[in-house]
Amino acid sequence: MEIQTMPRIEQVGYVPGIIGRITELHGMYYEDYWQMGVQFEARVAEGLAEFLCRFDASRDGLWILRANDDRVVGSIAIDGKQADTKAARLRWFIILPEYAGQGLGNQMLDEALNFCRNCGYHKVYLTTFAGLDAARHLYEKAGFHLIEEEEGNMWGKTVTEQVFEMEL
Repeated sequence: MEIQTMPRIEQVGYVPGIIGRITELHGMYYEDYWQMGVQFEARVAEGLAEFLCRFDASRDGLWILRANDDRVVGSIAIDGKQADTKAARLRWFIILPEYAGQGLGNQMLDEALNFCRNCGYHKVYLTTFAGLDAARHLYEKAGFHLIEEEEGNMWGKTVTEQVFEMEL
């Protein structure tokens, strides 16, 4: 697929269809590359729906990467629900593989972390699993550090679950 011009990053809250589109991005990617299946996709949909039902623009952020044809081809979110007691949580970070390697992941991560700084958050964490090397590279380059790692199967498949954290 040839990309004519750079996709654009948009900060949004709820927009019609966004739960389905972000869930589809995750479902397709993680099935194609990790054989995660319905349990994974359902957890993404449930978590995203719960997040958007309580979305508060003063503490939560959602950005999408929109291609020239208006398709959503990436996303990232900051869940500020526990920012005062634990940390803000980075969630649903994904970019379709054909848009990788163009610096878009760095830009999206920068947007999300700048949002955290502007909110006065002191710490951000994320959960992921081992093997997502490109994502891990972005996280560590931004200043995240691995703080926890254990085998688990909360996604319908046994993986090495990881928690990364960074101080702001």
